[in-house]
Amino acid sequence: MKFEKIHNKGQARLFQNQYLEYLTKTHPLVIWGMYIPIIGYLLYFSYTHFNLPILTVAGIFFAGIFFWSFFEYIMHRWIFHFASENEKVKRVVYVMHGNHHEYPRDKERLFMPPVPSIIIASILFAIFYFIGFLVGARFLAFSFFPGFMLGYLLYGTMHYAIHAWNPPFKWMKGLWRNHHLHHYKNTEQGFGVSSTLWDHVFGTGFNLKKEKEDKEKVKELMF
Repeated sequence: MKFEKIHNKGQARLFQNQYLEYLTKTHPLVIWGMYIPIIGYLLYFSYTHFNLPILTVAGIFFAGIFFWSFFEYIMHRWIFHFASENEKVKRVVYVMHGNHHEYPRDKERLFMPPVPSIIIASILFAIFYFIGFLVGARFLAFSFFPGFMLGYLLYGTMHYAIHAWNPPFKWMKGLWRNHHLHHYKNTEQGFGVSSTLWDHVFGTGFNLKKEKEDKEKVKELMF
């Protein structure tokens, strides 16, 4: 996914229809506002309806957060950067993620907008529930899915922060540099955003000790 020019101003026009175009944009607080009540209710439901110990709920919940980091890597590497010569497929990939690479400072498209987000989240919950049903543990989805979705919210917020500000702590600088290099040096590396764990596991991380830091490029990426 390469562009002749990366635009540091403006945003892509994804649809000619103004209403469809409006539905491609959102603010992080809207997405947090959507999912925090759902996360809270499902955790409460899993504790009260299934009579699960709090430690069990917490363990499954944190497993969901951890699994998100793997899911994030898989999606970013093999779906969002899917290579195809088919024009329709390329169009879908551009709408999903390519526009972000062409317009990395478009802050309205760093979270998936509400309508597709709810649809995809519902499908994922159904998959988790079905897996739990198959193994005779329906309660799994009600604790696992909230963790998974909190992982998504943390990822989206981290992504927003990386594009908006300098790292608040020195130990977080590697995450910032990994994503900046992904945008400006090599889009086939640095797929982890909220964590570089899976880049290390799959060998797609940057060797930050050997990468010269271009402070001007970093400034260009910021809001």
